[in-house]
Amino acid sequence: MAKTSYLSISTELEEKYYSDLRSGDRFVIPKIVTKTTLLSRAKSEEIAGRSYLSTCSTLWQAFSDAQRAAWKTADQHPQQHGWRTFVADQCQRIKLELAGVATPSEYHQDLVGKLLITAPAEELKIIQPHPHTYWVSEKVAGSKSMYQPVEVEEDFALPLKLTISRKSDLVSTGDGSFARLYASIRHLYQGQNLNHDEIIEIPLSSAWAEQTITKSTLIGVAISYNLYIHLYKVTGTLLIDNIKTEHSGQNWTRDSYCKKIEESFTRGFYQVPKHWAVITLPSGAEYASVYPT
Repeated sequence: MAKTSYLSISTELEEKYYSDLRSGDRFVIPKIVTKTTLLSRAKSEEIAGRSYLSTCSTLWQAFSDAQRAAWKTADQHPQQHGWRTFVADQCQRIKLELAGVATPSEYHQDLVGKLLITAPAEELKIIQPHPHTYWVSEKVAGSKSMYQPVEVEEDFALPLKLTISRKSDLVSTGDGSFARLYASIRHLYQGQNLNHDEIIEIPLSSAWAEQTITKSTLIGVAISYNLYIHLYKVTGTLLIDNIKTEHSGQNWTRDSYCKKIEESFTRGFYQVPKHWAVITLPSGAEYASVYPT
């Protein structure tokens, strides 16, 4: 590995350079590393041995048409694909050494968000801000695992539709207890800076289900909003998935499928905000993405 600050390549060496070498860090510590283009037989066998795709393929081939259709229906992406949904779920089961195959569900797929509160904690509150302009981590088109920071302009306009799939096992610890997903909408009216909370009230105890609410009009002009999940005066567990914040014909929720709700960004992605940032997280409260068992 060679650290670099500036590199000038002569024309006659460009083809050789780009065929054998690549950048090892695009943002913070520039360096040049070897490009692995050809794998030895031993390396190929080692990689194949670590892959779960062979096991997933064997299971998939044994499915009936109805089972494959059920996995496709469970996919919440705009373009549904049963094989993709099954592989994501089954790989998590193999990693956790869980036997068998999961039953596909329209409410949750592979990883879900888990909010846990144990005594002495009684509250947990997290936020996902949605100002007009912010940065996100986005996959580079045509690459397998490369991401880049991208600036987003979210032109907010009503109606705003909130959706969440959830399973709750919470116990009230006092008066006024609740579990909520809500959007705090900022709107301007006659020189006033106002806020309206559009709230989905989550039952304290419930099986997997989907809840939806839509706000179509507000006085004045809607400017922006922040998204919150708030548990208050409760202990127990809330599982969440498929969170959607839809307006202007698009879902704007970051990490909508709850693959890593606790994720934060550093180094070259320092300007990208956390998927969900902490407002209230006392000792005994935590949140992360897990596989529901």
